[in-house]
Amino acid sequence: MFEIILVSACLCGINCKYNGLNNFKKPILELVKEGNAMLVCPEQLGGLETPRPPSEIVNGTGKEVLFGNAKVLSNEGIDVSKQFIKGANEVLNLAKLTNTELVILKSKSPSCGIGKIYDGTFNGILKEGNGVTAELLIQNGFKVINEDEFGGV
Repeated sequence: MFEIILVSACLCGINCKYNGLNNFKKPILELVKEGNAMLVCPEQLGGLETPRPPSEIVNGTGKEVLFGNAKVLSNEGIDVSKQFIKGANEVLNLAKLTNTELVILKSKSPSCGIGKIYDGTFNGILKEGNGVTAELLIQNGFKVINEDEFGGV
């Protein structure tokens, strides 16, 4: 079992999702109750309010956002790339400070998505790629999974 785990706060019932709700998953909350997990919300750590307009990565993935070749835009057309990058860096700092061995993030999110994220059209269509935070953590050698993969760890 892993010692320190970072977890998307929305997965534990914290109402930090863009619409002010959460993505509660009881097995992940149990990690917190056992004292093995620390909650993070990259979007809030980056300075975004809750609730906030939904955002998606346009013309790329988290990797391209980190390199300045794509943007995270709200459905109102507001560029929130800076906040997403700041939040990703804050989560990376926490991961390093706590010697995190595993990070469990929310699937499909422009911050936390792993493997598949929304395509930037706000039509519920997925594309291959990682969110900004997931990509930064992976680039820095952290093991990152989504809530659906958690059962297999």
